[in-house]
Amino acid sequence: MADNILDFSNIEEKDVFTKSGSYCGKLKDIEINLGKFAVRAVVVGAQKGSYLAQKVGGTRNVVIPYRMVESVDDIVIIKDFKTDEVEE
Repeated sequence: MADNILDFSNIEEKDVFTKSGSYCGKLKDIEINLGKFAVRAVVVGAQKGSYLAQKVGGTRNVVIPYRMVESVDDIVIIKDFKTDEVEE
């Protein structure tokens, strides 16, 4: 059972960082599994020049599986991840 339930309007537009402190962007949306009443993923708007924008090759919305979310409070913290380098 969930420890707490947050209203999406209270977490929308929160800053997202990796566990090691790299800035990724802002929380834009969440994806919910209605059958299980659970969050499936979060959508992060990668901002220009951010760690996430460098990893995905530009500014765009990136779907991050919820299992990678470490914490949601004043900021959102996600686990560090590796990607293949994207050529532009």
